[in-house]
Amino acid sequence: MTRTIARGFAFPEGPRWHEGRLWFADQHGGTVYVLDPDGHVYEHFAVPGGPSGMGWLPDGALLVVSMDERRLYRRGSDGQLVMYAELAAIHSGQSNDMVVDHRGWAYAGNVGFDYYSGEAPWPTCIAAVAPDGAVAVAADHLHCPNGSVITPDCRTFIVAETFASRLTAFDIDEEGRLFNRRIFADLGGYAPDGICLDAEGCVWVAVALANSVIRVREGGEILTQIPIEAARPYACMLGGMDGRDLFICCASDHDPAVTVKVRSGRIDVARVNVGSSGGWP
Repeated sequence: MTRTIARGFAFPEGPRWHEGRLWFADQHGGTVYVLDPDGHVYEHFAVPGGPSGMGWLPDGALLVVSMDERRLYRRGSDGQLVMYAELAAIHSGQSNDMVVDHRGWAYAGNVGFDYYSGEAPWPTCIAAVAPDGAVAVAADHLHCPNGSVITPDCRTFIVAETFASRLTAFDIDEEGRLFNRRIFADLGGYAPDGICLDAEGCVWVAVALANSVIRVREGGEILTQIPIEAARPYACMLGGMDGRDLFICCASDHDPAVTVKVRSGRIDVARVNVGSSGGWP
């Protein structure tokens, strides 16, 4: 059901389909890669502190998260990275996934605690970065806010709470604020990581510990489950020429000490029946 189009990465995450190419963050390798639809590397560049979530501003510039530095960088047409926003004041753990809307509002989550040192988890927040670069807390008391999407009408924000085993939704007001928190889908024992939204309003969810990617309807019904062979999926993104290629970021492990040595990270693709939503990312 899936095929591998590229391999040899440390830990691929945060995939985005943009202008006919797949962008993703090799987090532990410190590099953003850009692939053509067949999996050939078109471009790559380093991000200090390790890259994570990505999104594009209205002027076409890329925003990319630096995990360890807990900040956003802006990359313009000259290819240079310039510091755009500091997140450390409100991100208590590594910054991670992010979504950027059509107005230039960026919403970035964070792990919230030192996962690799064995620190106990605690709730944390999503940072909202306004188009003028101002940073504020968009929502708090979230359990590792991870992958996130915004619906095509720009009215609903959905985020994966990894350590709460659920997808949580918010309304978005005209000022970019999140309100009316509610459960979009209770995933039971599944711990969601990266997500993407399809044209029917269902969410594809990468579930690493279940070695599968699932398609979930609002309310929690699982409609489809795609198993991943010999690896764990950490993120997914709809793209391709018709929006029906589900790109899946996979690796055999998530520990940086392991991933940079074995470089088992790969990009798999599955053909699905419903295409991308046209929202964000």
